[in-house]
Amino acid sequence: MKSEIDVLIIFTSRDNESGWVSQFKRFLELMLLQVLGEKPNVLLKDEIDTLTSPNLDNAATLITILSKNFIQSGQCLDHLETFVKASASTSRKINRIFKVFKSPLSQIEQPPRLRELMGFEMYQLDPNSGETSEYTDYFTSEAEKQYWMKMVDLAYDIYDALLQLKGDPLPISTRLYNRKTIYLAETGHDMTVQRNIIKRELQRHGYVVLPKQMMVGNVSEIETTIRKDLEECNLSIHLIGAAYGEIPEGSDKSLPELQLTLAAERNKMARESNTHFSRLVWLSPNPLSLSERQRMFVERINADVESLDNTEILQMPIEDFKVIMHEELMERADRSPVQRPNERTIYLMHDRVDHDEAKHFASLIETNGFRVLLPAFEGDVMEVRKKHIENLIDFDVALIFRGRVNEQWVRMKVLDLLKAPGYGRRKPIIGKAIISIPGPELNPEAYRKHDLEVIQGGLEKSLESLKNLLQDIGG
Repeated sequence: MKSEIDVLIIFTSRDNESGWVSQFKRFLELMLLQVLGEKPNVLLKDEIDTLTSPNLDNAATLITILSKNFIQSGQCLDHLETFVKASASTSRKINRIFKVFKSPLSQIEQPPRLRELMGFEMYQLDPNSGETSEYTDYFTSEAEKQYWMKMVDLAYDIYDALLQLKGDPLPISTRLYNRKTIYLAETGHDMTVQRNIIKRELQRHGYVVLPKQMMVGNVSEIETTIRKDLEECNLSIHLIGAAYGEIPEGSDKSLPELQLTLAAERNKMARESNTHFSRLVWLSPNPLSLSERQRMFVERINADVESLDNTEILQMPIEDFKVIMHEELMERADRSPVQRPNERTIYLMHDRVDHDEAKHFASLIETNGFRVLLPAFEGDVMEVRKKHIENLIDFDVALIFRGRVNEQWVRMKVLDLLKAPGYGRRKPIIGKAIISIPGPELNPEAYRKHDLEVIQGGLEKSLESLKNLLQDIGG
């Protein structure tokens, strides 16, 4: 299909009194020029414009500039209905309408035709006060993270629609690997920008990203929509930041928590049917920033051991998480166990800050006839993680050494042990323990359910306890 107009923007003249819509059009043209490689034909249409075809059948895509003024304009709503009728004959299901918010509108205020579409909020939001305003300076760091990131998202969505309408396949540069469908869960308001960045990166590399529609209706209807989308995916990605997220009508859980719970349900069903589904979960590395309700949500994630199969939980800077996400999707390195001589190996997990103290225990382990596996601290994040996964596959006995790190670090390492089969581990674990030298004592009962022995006390006492443990295991 070839149209005279690539993008038609409908708006009310009142929303362009300050030149906002004209500025938006100029920025969009610049962005589409970079994406398409040629100048797009973008046309503005207010309530009284008569330059376009009365049937609007010569426009490929439509952008609605939503505001209080728009929903009160009978002419703009008529334009929308006319385009919907004109585009109804599209043979394939292609999203040709994009809603852009100049100012906030609740779901119920939006035209019914648009409520389920994903929107682009192009206004400024103060995360502390919740107040909104128009951008007056488009080149601040805040505008770069909010306005321009959404402008890029919008441009790529329009680009995809135009390609599909022309019947062109995605260019090779956007098909780095087989096109799959990924569920990218909603987030709290603090992670919206990062979610948009990840969504754009996935789409540019040829992935279909769900959900494609807004979550509307009561909790029962929303759960049905989530389950339907998850059935089409073999991976879900969840970003758990500081904010708890929006709570749907009739629910006591936020939308991000509902999506994570239903993804665990999807994971269980996949195991029972011998198919594959996995979850990739990012947790904020700064637990002090969490709201109280979000902190309780994170605690439930860490405590839900049964749903950890085929689930990777990563607590690290978000940029490191994105690197790992790409590695998971693009490389899928062979994770078969490394062939070793017939000697038992002990993985001595510890943090860089505790390396000097951990060396005493490494020497004792070697003296007792075991081979010591140590974490990597040099190299980039991918090299460090690859070594960690190799060790998780290969060890016979796991020792978590806790010196100056906090207990949250210990819990994350315990989760890594629980997830080891998901990395390709096939042999049984002979033993595992936590060594905690002076500092706040750990509660042994909290780890006994994971078959973890807790060794505590001073250096000499801990070394003696470890020696007895190694003798029990045998060389």
